Amino acid sequence: MGMIPDFIRESTDIAGVYIVSIRSFSDDRGRFMETFRREWFPDIDWSQIQGNRSESKAGVLRGLHFHRHQIDYWYVTSGRIRVGMVDLRHSSRTYMASSVLEIGEDNNVGIFIPIGVAHGFYALTDATLTYLVNQYYDGSDELGVAWNDSDLGLDWGCAQPPLLSPRDEDNPRLRDIAADLLPG
Repeated sequence: MGMIPDFIRESTDIAGVYIVSIRSFSDDRGRFMETFRREWFPDIDWSQIQGNRSESKAGVLRGLHFHRHQIDYWYVTSGRIRVGMVDLRHSSRTYMASSVLEIGEDNNVGIFIPIGVAHGFYALTDATLTYLVNQYYDGSDELGVAWNDSDLGLDWGCAQPPLLSPRDEDNPRLRDIAADLLPG
């Protein structure tokens, strides 16, 4: 990637995942934070940017999802979530590496998730997540893999079975996904 500011660091677990330390400015009136700038990721085409918001109750698990044409940039505006990611890119030096990271209240960061990295989250509290994507929604590029696939090595730390959407309940194990659907 081009010139990345010093408050952004690449994950030590998964190549191409970037963690942005969000700077906060407070006074008697409240607080201001800049959560995203396209200049932070200069090699990404943001011409088709789309912003989304997800609200989840504590105990909800969303994912795992992955894309072949879209990146995500996540920021939690309220609450706390546990993000799970797995590198599904065969060409990556971190292929099949996994990572779990808590973000939100006590860890005020943004997360840049590149194409081919499966991602999802478990809501530790009621939580609101905003996310930007660099492509308009395309259902054919919204793919999934089972959140609890033992081959992925993700420890979600769920105290009880999570609440899943019917779609996420039906996500296949990685070994059952056709090779041509997986990222290169």
